[in-house]
Order: sequence, then C-alpha cells, then structure tokens
Amino acid sequence: MARRTRSRRNLGAAALTALATGAALLSVPVQAHAEAAVTVTPDPSYQQQKFEGWGTSLVWFANATGDYPPAIREKLAKLLFGDDGLALNIARYNIGGGNAPDVTDYLRAGGAVEGWWKAPEGTTREDTDWWSADDPADWNKDADATQRWWVDRIKKDITHWETFSNSPPWFMTESGYVSGGFNANTDQLKADSVDDFAAYVAGATKRLEKAEGIKVDTVDPFNEPNTGYWGTRLDANGRPVGGRQEGAHIGPELQQKVLAALAPALKKAKTKAQISAMDETNPSLFATNWNAYSQASKDLVDQMNVHTYGTGQRTTVRDLAKAADKPLWMSEVEGDWGDGQSFTDMRPGLGLAQQMVNDLRELEPTAWVFWQPVEDYDNMKPGGESAKGGNWGSIQLPFSCTGTDTLQSCPIYTNTKFDTARNFTHFIKPGDKLIKVDDTSSAAAVTKDGKGASVVHVNSTTEARTVTIDLSKFRSVKGSATVTPTVTSADGKLKQQAPVKVVDGKATYTVPAQSVTSFAVKGVSGVAKNAGLFSKGHSYTLTGVQSGKAVTVGADGTNLVIGSANGSTAQQWQLDARYGKTGARQHYVLANPAEGERLAVRDNVPVVEPDTGERDPATEWIMSTTGDGTWTLVNVATGRLLEVGGQATNEGAAVTTWQANSGSNQRWRVTDVTP
Repeated sequence: MARRTRSRRNLGAAALTALATGAALLSVPVQAHAEAAVTVTPDPSYQQQKFEGWGTSLVWFANATGDYPPAIREKLAKLLFGDDGLALNIARYNIGGGNAPDVTDYLRAGGAVEGWWKAPEGTTREDTDWWSADDPADWNKDADATQRWWVDRIKKDITHWETFSNSPPWFMTESGYVSGGFNANTDQLKADSVDDFAAYVAGATKRLEKAEGIKVDTVDPFNEPNTGYWGTRLDANGRPVGGRQEGAHIGPELQQKVLAALAPALKKAKTKAQISAMDETNPSLFATNWNAYSQASKDLVDQMNVHTYGTGQRTTVRDLAKAADKPLWMSEVEGDWGDGQSFTDMRPGLGLAQQMVNDLRELEPTAWVFWQPVEDYDNMKPGGESAKGGNWGSIQLPFSCTGTDTLQSCPIYTNTKFDTARNFTHFIKPGDKLIKVDDTSSAAAVTKDGKGASVVHVNSTTEARTVTIDLSKFRSVKGSATVTPTVTSADGKLKQQAPVKVVDGKATYTVPAQSVTSFAVKGVSGVAKNAGLFSKGHSYTLTGVQSGKAVTVGADGTNLVIGSANGSTAQQWQLDARYGKTGARQHYVLANPAEGERLAVRDNVPVVEPDTGERDPATEWIMSTTGDGTWTLVNVATGRLLEVGGQATNEGAAVTTWQANSGSNQRWRVTDVTP
C-alpha cells in the first residue's frame, strides 16, 4: 500500500474510521465458545495453480535499515528470509519518486525513497522540464543505496523480483510533490508526462537489474491508484505537512495510458520484465478498475495484483483472473488486529492468520505478499501516532538507529504475527498447490512432489478444540501415514508435537485455545476415485443459492429459466471436463445429453444448442468454489458468470450472465441426481 495515514494504519478495535476511507476493518473478534470438535477435509480434486510463495515489499524498512550496523541488518535478514524466520522468497522493490532537492523532507521515517533521477545543481520544485530518459546525465546510477543493500543481501533467497511505483517523481506530478495532489481524488500524473513516467519506471528497473545482477520478473507502475488516499497539504507558509508517504491518484483511464506506454518502454529498456497491475487497495475497487479497461489494456497485463485491505469481493477478482487466464497475486496487506502494542497478545497473530486463510481460500492467489513485516518500533509504541501504539508489522525495531548502535541499543522485537505467519510459510511452500478445504478456519495444500499435504488451522476462540483431519479425499493413504501438528499459542512458538497416527483415514488432535496449528501430512497422494469434482456420465442440478430454484431449459427449448426442482431432464446437466488445465481452472462443458445439447453463451445470453462435439470457448465453463459447497460458473469466451437476472426468485425468471460481483445470485449448488 504504502500506507495512507497512521490513523488509518492502526486498524485495531478503535479503527472504525478506517471504514470511512473504504478500507476494511481488519479485526478478528475472539469468540467465547468454540465448537467442541471440527472435522477438516482437505480435497485434492480441486487444486489451484502452483504457489509461487511468500513475499514482502522492501521500501520503507529497507530504506531505513540498509545502512544499519551489520549485526542488526543480519539478524533482521535472517528473521525475514532465513529458513527459521519467515522464509520469504518474493521481494518487491520500490522505485522511489523523490521530491525536489529544495523540498525539506516531511515524509515518515523510511518513506523518502530516493528517486533514480539526477537533477542539475540548483534545480527547484518549479523546474519540471529538465529530465530526459535518453540522457544518461539525468539518471543517478548510485541512487537508493539503502534499499539496494537489501537487494544485494537477499538476491540468493529471492525467486521472483517485482518493481513497483508509489508515485512518479515530483516533476511529473500535478502538485509538484510525491505525496499526492492537493485534491486527492484527481489524477496526479500529468497527462503529458505519461511517456516519461513509463520510461522512468522501465529505466530504473533495467538499471536495478544491471547494477545488482538480478532479473526483474514483473513491474507494477501503480499502487492503490484509484483512491482518495494520496493528498498533500501545505501549512500557512506553503510548506508540505500533510501526506507523509509517496502516493498518486491515477484513475482507470489514465492507468490504461500508462500501461500502453510501459509496454514499449520496457522493450526499449531491454528488460524482459512483464507488466503487473494494478495493486488496488481492495478487490472491489480492483474490479471497478479492471472492468473499465479495454480488452487491449487487459491484454497488456501479464499478472493481476490486488491488495486485501478491504475483503469483500475476493471471489470476484478470483473469477476475473480465471476469465483472463492470468496469475493473481495478493500483493500487499498488513494490519493491527489488536488493542495497543503488544508482543505477547495472541489476537494480532490470530487476526493475521485468519486473514491469510481467507485470502488463500477466497482469492486463490499464486503468491501472498506482506506490505512490510518490519515496522518502526518508535511509531508503534504508545504515544507514537496512536495513544495505545500498534501491531503493524511482525517485527519491530526503531527506524532511527545509527551506525554506532548495537542489538542492545537498537533491539529487534517480534510479536505473535511473526510466529503465526511462520505456521504458513514453513508448511505451505513454493511449488505446492493450494487445495479445497471445507472449513473456513483452515487452508490446505498438497506438496510439490504430490506425496504429502499440509493443513493450517486457526482457533481464534478461548477454548480448546478437537480437530479431525479427514484424508478420505486422497486416493492413497498409506498404513504408515501420519499427521504431525506444530502449534503456536500463548504457551509456545511453533512447538512440534508427536506425530498422530492415521486410523481409518483420519487423525485427531486437540488444539489449544487461541492457537494456529500446522498439520504436516505424510503418506498420502492422488485423488480418491469418488472424490472427483464431478463424475463422468452423472447428472446434476444447478440450484441458485439466492433463488433456491434450479436452472431449467425454458419452454422454447433454447433459453434458461429458474424453476422448482421437479426431476425433469430439463434440469439435468452433465459436467464434462474436456479442456484446459486440471483443478481449479479446468474447462467444463455442461451438456444436456437427453436433448443432445450443451450450454453456450451467445450475445451474452446463455442458451442451449446442439452439441457438435467441436471445441468452442463459448461452450466452456470454469467452476470455482471456496469449499463451502457452492460454485460460480465463468464462461471462457465472455468472462461473464451464470446468474439469475435481477436476483429474481419467481418461477420462470430468466437465467442470464453478468460480470463477476460475488453476488449470491451468481452462486450455485451442484447436486448429483443420477438414479
């Protein structure tokens, strides 16, 4: 995010003001009573794409600490990227915009990331026409030494590099400051600077690659661009005092112009990095931007990036990514989830863990990335920018330490978020595939080699809970199969327990109150014969979650309506997994074999038509689920979802298609009605 203001950043119990800015309240209420027992069934028949891993933006913490004494930097690096730490393998490098040389720094600690430009001596904020991407003298090849120390230190640990921009340099902005416009809701990038901005982002990316010996995989030129977060306020003397971080409002129309300019700029810069976009603050606003893009603009985007500071409509973006057939990242989130700075309170750790579970289940991302797991201890302590202090970051240390400090005078603290996050990063690894699970407090994956699995379970309640891991969906469960719990609670961090033997395909363990437990499953593989999503030759009904009625071939024999279940062939469909990738992006053909027809979309209207047996994207559907027993159906040709028009419930109401919106009228229960 490059976060907005601290009042918005501290999203604890008192942060209701966050809702006014469109952000979600990232808090997890602690329930007084837990279910006495819960059964969790990981289902490998529904597998997501290969998981790329876990990551972080470098930005403020790297800028603040890159020149710290070696002992401090090394300890921090091991906490973040070491095998015993968070074990992160993805890093996002921030291309700083940079204010004019004559502007006194007013940004938060670490927030003034140096730009890659080199201004002539005497340049002021009023000088905006001096820079040329083609003039080597206008580039500072030695820029940003502190963040770049981190790039050099961790490059052996990183498998995917991404560069991103929070703001263009001051001379490309309307306000003349990198903290946003004087009106935070109008475009900050000057219209005549679009090409320069694209060249700046591409040029900085290439220079970073060359100087540090890395390969940047993706470039995102935006950060929460279509928001009202980014504003600069001046005091009575005309000095900037409001807006303490880099940010720039860039609406969807201007975003598309940047994307169109960035593609050739990357080619000219001779970098093979692809374009990612648009790092919007929440899924709902991401969808607003994406749906405003032309098809040509969408085609320029190789990877879709979204933040989850708001949590509604995760499944909307999931389905947009499937319709576009592009990888999707949860590219940034952080939060407080507590009530004042604490390094022992389990609530922040539980809040983060549940956020991670929800993101993995509902969004189906190929990567999950922290905003920055390192925060400024001084800013988070009571009396900083919050009376009670806060729990942003999993690791905290002062951003004001000097070259003479030691680990004693500049201590590093970890809170419970650091420990619960490791329950995910140590057990769901790059190359694994996330799979369907029927419990909203759990995430699950199969291992890269296909010979094991992992389940991470969050118990946010104040009572112990008996958890049964049901392995019946796997084809093979060896007699020697085991499930080993590793528990983080108030009593300990990642404490490995004795392996639990699998009996009759199940293993049971009682997890403590307010805990996160990782279950490492050994001795399982494949998909059980009866666990496939849908069985070939079987007949199914599609019943609307919102309407409670079944998809029915209308009286005209062509259009679809909803009707009360009656067992007729007009309500029976066979789901044939004919095309595309297996798992969560499989393409299905929905056939009505009794009539020799299949379901297609023509002119955005769903119709049944003769099944010619020839492949046609208009007759192919991608089915998605969060594991709750309901499904969305995405048409491959149009990207639109099957729905009940207008959320109607009356008999004979039309079944239509529409853009993904996570509405209950776009969700369907699929029931096997084979005699």
